Amino acid sequence: MKMIATMTAALLAASPALAQQAGHQGMNHQGMNHASMMQPTAADPYGPDMMKMHERMMAAKGADAGETWIRQMIEHHRGAVAMSQTALRSTQNAEIRREAQKTIASQNREIATLNAMLRKMGKRAQ
Repeated sequence: MKMIATMTAALLAASPALAQQAGHQGMNHQGMNHASMMQPTAADPYGPDMMKMHERMMAAKGADAGETWIRQMIEHHRGAVAMSQTALRSTQNAEIRREAQKTIASQNREIATLNAMLRKMGKRAQ
């Protein structure tokens, strides 16, 4: 238990976005080990992509709920692109590679659409 508390403290210190989630550490995540989820393995290389996406989504804020939604969705779509790029590096399965490539293309289109919405609102794109 002490090791988990130490690891959590180190994780929060290393990640300002997670530190803002201080209430999160008191939540009951039965059986979840966040430190091991971050370590990529051959069977699950996506932990770092997912943590980065989560941190960026939590940090994305706008002047109102609509702008915040757009900015968080952009980070969500960027996370899908990162995971798909990891899949391309991690598998030789042709069908999965095709889907990952399609995902990259569609998510980049979504990001472009959302950035256009921000510009139309007079906001900076991200």
